[in-house]
Amino acid sequence: MSVEVSLDASSKNLLVKISGRFDFSLHQDFRKLSEETAQNVSSIKIDLARTDYIDSSALGMLLILRDKVGDNKSLITIINAKPDVKKILQIANFDKLFTLV
Repeated sequence: MSVEVSLDASSKNLLVKISGRFDFSLHQDFRKLSEETAQNVSSIKIDLARTDYIDSSALGMLLILRDKVGDNKSLITIINAKPDVKKILQIANFDKLFTLV
């Protein structure tokens, strides 16, 4: 379980890669991301290619991130979600709150 963050300084695009289980164990890392790194960026991509599991606390963390950066749906894109993870996001109507690719 890890959160890997990289920022392209010139374009201000933030890429967040989450590996393993996206659950409460990542709360501290994700909170730090939403409070410090996510400010003043032009876009955020959450890469779930290596995410095997997502739970309700992870959904809450994504909502907190969205609140921190504003309600702009196009600002945060969730990419490369595996079918099981994408299904959970769709059941929770996150496709209406975020851009899912």
